[in-house]
Amino acid sequence: MSPTLIVATILMTAALAAYSGGVWAERATRYLKPWHVGAFWLGLTFDGAGTYAMSLLSATIAPEPLHAWTGIAAFTVMAMHALWAAGVLRSGSERARTVFHRFSLAVWLLWLMPYVSGLVFGMTS
Repeated sequence: MSPTLIVATILMTAALAAYSGGVWAERATRYLKPWHVGAFWLGLTFDGAGTYAMSLLSATIAPEPLHAWTGIAAFTVMAMHALWAAGVLRSGSERARTVFHRFSLAVWLLWLMPYVSGLVFGMTS
């Protein structure tokens, strides 16, 4: 296994841990807290860094189209989710902070699709 692939794998797993921690903690409390938003941004940052590391390998390993498209969609939705969460915090609306959790799980599930497909395609190639 190449060092770049190892780094990319660690970064994507860190993204999974950070984003999952933020989403599930926010869902459990049903109230958006500042540290949840920090976890969303941290997960997005790790995901971006892991994606960049994986792109360095694309000269030798062709990405599966399904994985590539779901990855782009998931990253985009994660970024919108993190921006929205930051806006909700800034707004100071208690109602917005208590209903925000309804959408986080859908974003997390979308993000899991390229994560899992990357594992599957990586193990089969």
